[in-house]
Amino acid sequence: MELKSILAYLQNKTILVTGATGFLAMVFVEKILRVQPDVKKIYLLLRASNTNSATNRMHNEILGKELFRVLKDKHGEDFDSFVSQKVVAVAGDVTSENLGVKDFKLMEEMCNETEIILNSAATTNFDERYDIALDVNTFGILHVVSFAKKCLKLEMLLHVSTAYVCGERVGLIPEDSPSLTDDIVKETTKFDFKAQEKIVVEKKLTELKARGASEEDITSTMKDFGIERAKHYGWPNTYVFTKAMGEVFLGRSKDELPVVIIRPTVVTSTYKEPFPGWIQGFRTIDSVIAGYCKGKLTCLLADPTTVFDMIPVDMVVNSIISAMAVNANQSSIVIYHVGSSFRNPIKINSIHDFVFRHFTKDPWVDKDGNLVKVGKCTMFSTMATFRMYMQICFMIPLEGLKFVNKACGQYFQDAYVNYSRKLKLVMRFVELYKPYMLFKGIFDDTNLEELQNVASESYIDANKFNFDPNCIDWEDYIMNTHIHGLRKHVMVK
Repeated sequence: MELKSILAYLQNKTILVTGATGFLAMVFVEKILRVQPDVKKIYLLLRASNTNSATNRMHNEILGKELFRVLKDKHGEDFDSFVSQKVVAVAGDVTSENLGVKDFKLMEEMCNETEIILNSAATTNFDERYDIALDVNTFGILHVVSFAKKCLKLEMLLHVSTAYVCGERVGLIPEDSPSLTDDIVKETTKFDFKAQEKIVVEKKLTELKARGASEEDITSTMKDFGIERAKHYGWPNTYVFTKAMGEVFLGRSKDELPVVIIRPTVVTSTYKEPFPGWIQGFRTIDSVIAGYCKGKLTCLLADPTTVFDMIPVDMVVNSIISAMAVNANQSSIVIYHVGSSFRNPIKINSIHDFVFRHFTKDPWVDKDGNLVKVGKCTMFSTMATFRMYMQICFMIPLEGLKFVNKACGQYFQDAYVNYSRKLKLVMRFVELYKPYMLFKGIFDDTNLEELQNVASESYIDANKFNFDPNCIDWEDYIMNTHIHGLRKHVMVK
C-alpha cells in the first residue's frame, strides 16, 4: 500500500483560523508556514474595526512574536514577502453573523476557497463575564458552523475545546459528549437554551443598569452570575460550562459537516518546536509557579497525589494537523482527548518537587537584586482544611485589624481594605482552581491512540507530527524547558 503524506495533504490548502492571536492558534500557524511553505493561504480572523487594524494586529501580536524566529531565520529578507503571499488578516468576530466579515468580496472569496477551518476562538478566563463567555464559547460556534456550511470546498471543521468539559466527573473519562444534567437535556432538546440564557443575561444587565451600577460593578456581578449559572447546570466554572455547551450546539447543528473536536488538557510551553520552552501568558499552573518562586505562595489547595494532566502546545498542534489529514471529508464527529494522564501521568507532588529543585538551584532574583529563597509548599488536600488554615492565619488577624481600625477612628482603613481585598482575591482564585487541583479523573485517549496508529501506519511523514506523551521526561521538561520558558517569555521582576 502506498503511504500518504500529511505535508502533501496540506499542500495548496486554504485554511481559516479563528482566535488567531491565541496561544494554540499562533503555534499552529507557525508550524504550517514552517513545514509546508506551499500552503495556499491562511486566513486569520482577528477582532478589529477594519482590514488595516486587523493587519496591524497580525504583525504586532502574531508575526512579531519570538515564536516566529525560526521561520524568519529560514526566509531572511524574504520573510515579509513570503507572509504577504500566504497570510491574510481578516477583520471579524465569531460572535457575529458571517463571522463579522463585512467585505462582501472577501467573504465570497473565503467561502469559495476555504477547505479547512480551525476554530480556536475562545475566552479561556475561568472567571469571565457570563454574557461574554456565552457569546464566544457557546453561541460563537453556531456562527462558525453557519459559515462552514457556506464553504464550497470544506474538508474539515476542527473545533478546539477543553478536556474539562467533563465537569467534575471522576475515574476514567471517555472521549464522548459532555455529561448533561436533566435540566440542560430538556432545554437543549427543545433547543431553547440559547433563547433562555439570552433572556436571563439581558434581564440581569437591565437590572444592573436600572440601578445605576458602575461598569466595574456590572463586570463583577456578571462574573458571579456566570459561576452561579455554571453551578446550576452542574459545572464548576463559567469557562468549562460555556465550552461544554458549545460542543452541544456544534453536535446538533453540524448536519453533514466533517467535524473533529480536539480536547486538550492543560496546555504548556513548547516541547521541541519551533524551539523548546516558548509560551505566551500564564497557563493555569504557571501562576502558581510564579507566586511560589517569588516567595508569595507558601501554601496551596492541592492533593499531592492528584494526577495533573498537562501537554506541551506543539504536541497539541501536531495532533490537530494529523487529525485534519486523517479525518478530512468524513461526515462524522470525532473527539480526541489530548493529554498525558492516561499514558504518562505526573502527580502534583512530583511537579512541586521539580519546581522546588529548580528554584533552589537557580533562585528568582527580585527587583532589588535579592535572591528569593524557597521552601517546600504546604499542601491542603481538602477545602475544609484549607479554610481552617486561612481562618487561623489570615481571617482572624483581619478581624483584629477591623476592630483596631474601628477603635482608632478608621486610622488603619486603607490597610484594612487592602488586606481584605487581597484575601478575597486569594479565596476566589482558590475556588476557581479547586476543580483542577483536586481533580480525580484520568482522560482516556483511545481515539487519540488510534489516530497515532493510523498516522504512523499510513502516512510517511507522521514522525514530523509527534504527539505521543510517552516521550516526555517530565523532570527534564519541567526543570529545564518549561520553567526556563516561563522565566524568559512571561515572568517579570
